[in-house]
Amino acid sequence: MPLTPEEPQIHESAQGPRVTSAASRTAQTPRPVPGPRPAAVPRPGRPGPSPAAASRAGVAPRPAPPAQRAPQATPGPVPATPTAPSVSAAVPQIQLIPASAEGALDAAEEAVDLLLDTGRAPGDILVLTAGDPHPWAAHELSFGEAAYWALHDAGDDVFYADAAQVKRAAGRPVVVFAANGGPAGATAAALPAALARAGALLIVCGDPQQINSVLGTGV
Repeated sequence: MPLTPEEPQIHESAQGPRVTSAASRTAQTPRPVPGPRPAAVPRPGRPGPSPAAASRAGVAPRPAPPAQRAPQATPGPVPATPTAPSVSAAVPQIQLIPASAEGALDAAEEAVDLLLDTGRAPGDILVLTAGDPHPWAAHELSFGEAAYWALHDAGDDVFYADAAQVKRAAGRPVVVFAANGGPAGATAAALPAALARAGALLIVCGDPQQINSVLGTGV
């Protein structure tokens, strides 16, 4: 519906009151009163002018002042799309259990028992040995390589592997590394790979001086 045009108004506060004397009105020559103008013919498809607009035929209606226009909704800031955290940016916690090469395997077994007692699922744990293989790994390998790695792929139990096979083993939330001897440099070669496969926690059982020299930090 078109807005009704408004007559311009002059406030007294802006220009002051206008005083018109009777003498001045009589002195002026009266102007002829124009007759009524015909109403504008509406265009096809558009509504006709309002009665007030018809009396002012031929005068284009002025747009409404800003105060009378319908306010337009101002779009708010677009929220930023949350970014998923990068898995590679997560750094696992490292825990060191001091042990000799002869006692590292027993210390690893105690760590696994403690993890299971505190609610860790067996499939969350990977045990790696730098020296002699764990007895469970030797037992499972006696059934053949295919059956042994099938247990690894199933992921529903603690998996024991030699550190030399760490590159084939998939990552798990917790990795327990037993530095129980082995060839020279076996721990130094396998420990960084074990750290890379630990999702949340790496437990290292071995000589603290040797472990710190490999990881480059005190744990």
